[in-house]
Amino acid sequence: MRQMACENETRPLEVRRELSMRVFVDGQPLAWARRTARDFLARARDAHRVAVSDRVMDTVQLVVSELATNARTYAPGPCLLELTITDSAVEVSVWDSEPTLPMAHAPDPARIGRHGLESVAAVSLRFEIRREIVGKRVTAAVALADAPAGNPEGPVT
Repeated sequence: MRQMACENETRPLEVRRELSMRVFVDGQPLAWARRTARDFLARARDAHRVAVSDRVMDTVQLVVSELATNARTYAPGPCLLELTITDSAVEVSVWDSEPTLPMAHAPDPARIGRHGLESVAAVSLRFEIRREIVGKRVTAAVALADAPAGNPEGPVT
């Protein structure tokens, strides 16, 4: 935390921690997108001392995989992957050029496939699908804080 001098008094200056990266996923395998997310989180943990647990690492890679798969499957052209770490979450955002908004289906254990958005929404603090001037953006926020031991309700908000 930085310090600010103020008339012979030193007070902490609040600094909002935010780290981010953007990459186009165009022609690379989906494993590349997952690896890019994992490497970004590892750098945040090692170089910036962000608390990134194994749960966060795994969950972010799942979200990246699902959102990038949808973009590659249903949209023409490249997609843009953005990862942002705030004080409380890792925000995963995928933009693509297809204007049609995806819809999560009602849970159906008999359905084969098409559970990706359901899964992403289930592991996210926030989940948003937004149309943009060109295409759409799907954003999910994964909590940085792990749930307390014995709390089956998931992440602390």
